[in-house]
Amino acid sequence: QVQLVESGGGMVQPGGSLRLSCTASTSINLYGVAWFRQAPEKEREFVAAIHWSTPTTHYADSVKGRFTVSRDDAKNTVFLQMDKLKPEDTAVYYCTAKIWASLAAVSNGGDVWGQGTQVTVSS
Repeated sequence: QVQLVESGGGMVQPGGSLRLSCTASTSINLYGVAWFRQAPEKEREFVAAIHWSTPTTHYADSVKGRFTVSRDDAKNTVFLQMDKLKPEDTAVYYCTAKIWASLAAVSNGGDVWGQGTQVTVSS
């Protein structure tokens, strides 16, 4: 079973940028991949997703226009470029994957999850 590892989190000032990576242990080209986040004392929420075979993407309204999800299947990696970060983006960010999944399906959560990476937006 594929394993996922997130990286790239850290602390950044409001208005800054970070790029998260989700690297798979095996080929990820058949997997739809989504990013979720969980802030303290809040439920985990959907952030962005990318289809397994087309370049189509889907975003939560709260990040639309600021975040961009992309993939490099040759590197078994999905990226989340986060720009114009706000304090309310502070959370642990998780990637999840589901084989042959539609955007709708993986946007509800995949079958495999990473351990998460902390993103803190603060001045």
